[in-house]
Amino acid sequence: MGLSSARVAVIGAGAFGGWTALELQRHGAAVTMIDAWGPGNVRASSGGETRVIRATYGIRSHYTAMAARALELWREYDARWQRGFLRPIGVLWMFGESVEASAFARESAAALEQHGLPVEHLTPSAAARRYPQIRFDDVVSVMFEREAGYLLARRSCEEVVERFVDRGGTYRLGAATVPITMDGSRLRCVVLQDGTRLDADAFVFAAGPWLGAMFPEVIGFRVTATRQEVFYFGPPAGDPRFTDAGLPAWIDYQQTQMYGIPGNAHRGFKVADDAAGPVMDPTLADREATGEQVARARAFLSRRFPALADAPLVGSEVCQYESTPDSDFIIDRHPQADNVWIAGGGSGHGFKMGPAIGEMLASLVLGTAEPDPRYTLARFAQPPPAGFQQKWV
Repeated sequence: MGLSSARVAVIGAGAFGGWTALELQRHGAAVTMIDAWGPGNVRASSGGETRVIRATYGIRSHYTAMAARALELWREYDARWQRGFLRPIGVLWMFGESVEASAFARESAAALEQHGLPVEHLTPSAAARRYPQIRFDDVVSVMFEREAGYLLARRSCEEVVERFVDRGGTYRLGAATVPITMDGSRLRCVVLQDGTRLDADAFVFAAGPWLGAMFPEVIGFRVTATRQEVFYFGPPAGDPRFTDAGLPAWIDYQQTQMYGIPGNAHRGFKVADDAAGPVMDPTLADREATGEQVARARAFLSRRFPALADAPLVGSEVCQYESTPDSDFIIDRHPQADNVWIAGGGSGHGFKMGPAIGEMLASLVLGTAEPDPRYTLARFAQPPPAGFQQKWV
């Protein structure tokens, strides 16, 4: 299809869908984007105030390469838009004594250096002198990823859609009727729940945790939403030690990974557990924090950031990871429709990659590239369990 004449429908206005729509538009495609609740909404995997951006991936250095490209693009868009969505305050990694942690640190450092991303190694005592707010008693090694930091999530999703519309793109609030029904080897249209037909030459489905309901046979259980509780604790008034002026973002790599962002867009000191929570329905689930997880977060604060041991809980949210079995993304053509592309499975680490994935998907849709086997559906050998039905809508 010609770049100037292609009509593309993008379903989903989060990190994957929004950046893809913007990139397709930049190449001359006529793009229509829809989202059920709006860009960066509270049910979306791209919702919430902030996300860590980092390129540390251990042996999975292909993600280091992708993150390096994404970081480059975030810088370019920040320079162009002047909105400050990228906050390059660095990320401080604190590693425990496990063999796994040591291997992850060593492999990550090698990959970062390979891609020209500076990394600094610190002893726990040196780190404690630099950051006296942190207790390093059970930390064996420390690594500072200097060009990493955090992103303003919800705001950047909204901005991408606004820029897309300002440049002539069509955006509307709407939800696709599921499952998506194929018509031969090409999809002709998507029917929305209000009866509207959305016709296009090509379709990109970037609907996060709802991909299983859209494509039960192809995706189904291969994208699962898990409940992730995030907490914001209030530091003392006027105390800069727990803002992004006094601390970098941080990741505590022990038996499980805790992570956080200081200041966090003035909402408080962000603390979250990276371990996958229980499976949840992204549409209907109640999103109130549980006392058990609040207590767990507070116990961690008492141990690692003792000055915040009695800090009040000033906010919380329940988001979700929409994960694949191997935590790798899905970026592939639908096996029964050559004009349908599926992008999802962010698995808790996809948001920061948005601009780079937008580039990748646009090149796939417009026929200038082929899918990377690491992200294709062919890697999933097993079909869904007998009688499986994804009910989320």
